[in-house]
Amino acid sequence: MTLLIAEDDPALALFLGRAFEADGCRVRVVSDGVKAVEVFRDEVPDLTILDLNLPKKDGESALDEMRQLNADRPILVLTGRTDLQSRVRCIEHGADDLLQKPFSMVELRARCGALLRRRTSVNALLKIEDLEVDRMSRAVKRGGNAVELTNKEFALLEQLMLNRGACLSRSELLQRIWKSETTQTTNIVDVYVNYLRRKLDDRPPGSIIRTIHGRGYMITSSSGLQAGFQAAD
Repeated sequence: MTLLIAEDDPALALFLGRAFEADGCRVRVVSDGVKAVEVFRDEVPDLTILDLNLPKKDGESALDEMRQLNADRPILVLTGRTDLQSRVRCIEHGADDLLQKPFSMVELRARCGALLRRRTSVNALLKIEDLEVDRMSRAVKRGGNAVELTNKEFALLEQLMLNRGACLSRSELLQRIWKSETTQTTNIVDVYVNYLRRKLDDRPPGSIIRTIHGRGYMITSSSGLQAGFQAAD
């Protein structure tokens, strides 16, 4: 799952980012409201954790713009404000939940999990023929058999499945999946595609993950594969 954290306290942002990455999430951390809206628009995260006291654009304004962009993706507001009016405004403007600082990480995880379980997005389970990717449990099956993937392998397959029919360049995949590893080169993408192909038994080569020479990679339904979506229970 993809998580956006908008928090201007560097120590708290680092703590939250590491905690959710350890849970297997792909995390994008930003420190101001303008960047938060930009990332929300471009990457459409599965869940957003939004602080109210952000520079450049405050959290309430960012929340309004996010809801104009997408009314369905869950947004949890973090705030140190104690006044009832601020809390009510956030709910009225589209926040799915609100947690006051200081907070317990156990409670934050529980609230995030509840928001994700309540979400009825059709993208919870991605299927193409006999390949299934469950984004909630992070489980992958091919022909009914479980496929064990590392976090990076899962993130790569997830991106390709979400963008099926569209070619993703190596640089796009590098930025989306290895964004915190700026020393990596685009060769790492090729390496991980090969890992995926081997684990998914992608034979003949390219039957699942297709190489678009000079451009990148894609998963397509053009070779008789039928793409479908199901909602998580």
